[in-house]
Amino acid sequence: MAKRERVVRMSVEQPLWRALTAYRVLTMVYAVLLAFFTREKFERPLAAAVFLAFMAVWTLVTLPKVAGAAHCTKRFLAADLTVAVAGILLTPLADEQAQQIDGPTLPTIWTAGSVLAYAIKGGWRWAVGASSVVAVANIVERGEPSRDTYHNVLLVWVASIAIGYVVEVARASERTLARALEIEAATRERERLARDIHDSVLQVLAMVQRRGTALGGEAAELGRLAGEQEVALRTLVAGGMVPASRVSEDASQGAVVRVVEEPGPELPEALAPCDLLTLLGPYANSRVTLSEPGAPVLLPAPAARELTAAVGAALDNVRRHVGERARAWILVEDWPDEVVVTVRDEGPGIPEGRLEQAEGEGRMGVALSIRGRLRDLGGGAEVISVPGQGTEVELKVPRGKAGQD
Repeated sequence: MAKRERVVRMSVEQPLWRALTAYRVLTMVYAVLLAFFTREKFERPLAAAVFLAFMAVWTLVTLPKVAGAAHCTKRFLAADLTVAVAGILLTPLADEQAQQIDGPTLPTIWTAGSVLAYAIKGGWRWAVGASSVVAVANIVERGEPSRDTYHNVLLVWVASIAIGYVVEVARASERTLARALEIEAATRERERLARDIHDSVLQVLAMVQRRGTALGGEAAELGRLAGEQEVALRTLVAGGMVPASRVSEDASQGAVVRVVEEPGPELPEALAPCDLLTLLGPYANSRVTLSEPGAPVLLPAPAARELTAAVGAALDNVRRHVGERARAWILVEDWPDEVVVTVRDEGPGIPEGRLEQAEGEGRMGVALSIRGRLRDLGGGAEVISVPGQGTEVELKVPRGKAGQD
């Protein structure tokens, strides 16, 4: 089944950039309209008009700069803060009474947009610097600051620092989540490869070891080497960690949270219903009895293949641990919400703690070839074993989810 890769990115700060873009436009319009409707109070209306016209053009031209962290450079931030501070300091020139009546500055609340850009780009430390510069400019512009002036300055200072801190926490969370999901995806892929290796290479090596030991002579030496390679390969399959992804650390683009393998154009054919009984039929022989519901058991093809492989792994365990001539029974149950396949043998059962011990030794027959496959299908596998009464492996696959992941 052909597949293609799709990189999924997430960024909790990108909505903040979009909000900042809208904030700058709206506050620019507000500042212009406020100055227009109160134009009679300006002693030098031309000075106010020149600055507001420049601020409006600057805001519209620089909208791409505040569309994301990648475009919002330090040079732009410094220039934007300079425009805001210049507007504050030019207020007494246009309106000499602004200092006495504690009126709004020329850029009014547009100034906060410059400070917020620092906070989103660089975190709370950058916000401290930018808000302090704006605070000093407001105090200088007032001459004799009032309580409202200090209140406004403190409000901008606290708000920008809080937003900057939230952005830093969000970025750290993104990196942690991206790393966790990368490890999960890589682990699932490693388990899939381990299942394939277990179902092919490891079984062949184990068979060579058994046959070589039985034949003796040079074949025994070949069997010994096959056994050593089997142990080494099991250790390799069971171990390993996922290296850190450099792409997931790219905060300007958002975190890479997953590389998803998606079915290609042949997806409808791949998920076409497949009769599970057709796939299980070859397992039936003089030693294995297949009991079926008497009607086709339809599942998506990937789910049917994985379930069949899990049944094959269970039967292989019967041959390996009970004997080549051991009897086994396969029972297929077709329910409206799930398909249940039970594999039962007549062996001596599994001693308590043996499965955990085998997994620790790198023997992943039950952990990967059976439970791993069913987990990937959204189902589960339960191993029921009573000493002296055989072992029963119950495989469950839900209908609504199987084959859709």
